[in-house]
Amino acid sequence: MLLSGGLDSATVAALAKIEGYACYSMSFDYGQRHRAELRAAERVARQLGMVEHKVIGLDLGGIGGSALTDPAIAVPESPCEGIPVTYVPARNTVFLALALGWAEVLGARDIFIGVNAVDYSGYPDCRPAFIEAFEQMANLATKAGVEGQGFRIRAPLQNLGKDEIIRAGLRHGVDYGLTVSCYQADEEGRACGRCDSCRLRAAGFATAGVTDPTRYRRALSDLGVEILR
Repeated sequence: MLLSGGLDSATVAALAKIEGYACYSMSFDYGQRHRAELRAAERVARQLGMVEHKVIGLDLGGIGGSALTDPAIAVPESPCEGIPVTYVPARNTVFLALALGWAEVLGARDIFIGVNAVDYSGYPDCRPAFIEAFEQMANLATKAGVEGQGFRIRAPLQNLGKDEIIRAGLRHGVDYGLTVSCYQADEEGRACGRCDSCRLRAAGFATAGVTDPTRYRRALSDLGVEILR
């Protein structure tokens, strides 16, 4: 399973565990703005009992084109139209391809990813059509697929709102205080409270009616943030 260290992937990990899977998690050091999310992924992997947690090094910053990998591009702090500059070109395609390779080595047939098509930022590689197409490709491009031991790409959060995701995770023991979702968290993992990811996360906790354990650099009320709903 892909484990970013954020809220969604932690929830997916918990759901897979509840289904009885022995879970192997993979994170990526891909040139992102901060390493706090990688430390969060390690915490979540320990808390949820992953059999093995692997961190793969990549250099997506080498191709640029995203505010998450290029420090010269500012992270937006207000809602915008269209696909935002925080989209990392082909990121989920690359991540799933590497997870597919490891799954084939392990003999695993189910690959879990925490993409969501409801409360998300408009990224094209979070849509159901992308997941379906990747699954078809996985079964055409691999020895296991050709030999009839097909792969399934599991995206159990695909049609859930952020509040529904949070409620599901809490039912299954996720400690969201371990997670980091902010696009520009500081080295201590404290969230900015202003980026799109922070707004969606805060709105999810508010709508779910549960306490938000996110550590912010300053109180949201002090930041004057308008939470998306």
